[in-house]
Amino acid sequence: MEISRPVMENEKWPTRILVVDDHLAVLESLVPTLESQFTVVGTASDGRAAVEAEEKLHPDVVVLDISMPGINGIDAAKIIRRSGSKTLIVFLTFYEDTDILAAAERAGGLGYVLKTRLETDLVLAIKEALEGRAFVSPFSKW
Repeated sequence: MEISRPVMENEKWPTRILVVDDHLAVLESLVPTLESQFTVVGTASDGRAAVEAEEKLHPDVVVLDISMPGINGIDAAKIIRRSGSKTLIVFLTFYEDTDILAAAERAGGLGYVLKTRLETDLVLAIKEALEGRAFVSPFSKW
């Protein structure tokens, strides 16, 4: 699935990111990393809060953990997509699992970033999504 937003030449506004993860330590480490290149407009710690924040903040990209209590990231992405939102979705996960990857793609994700590769892959995955291209962290078992 290819989803993109229009990119204007000499774009005058930075990319707006919503970061969602149920682990505070992950949120606290991701925000400063992302703020070096993007504008973090908010954070959330579960799927329901992610959907509400996306509706309120209208970010360009949601960086969304897959495994969360309540509404998981894949289900939150489906809700976001059903609302008609064009927000790009980059998933975070510990799971090197092709079935979960396929479910993430079906839910509208353009990125699938392993948490063990956040430092090397997350910014790249966001940039690829902004260009309308998919990104998947390499699996160690491949």
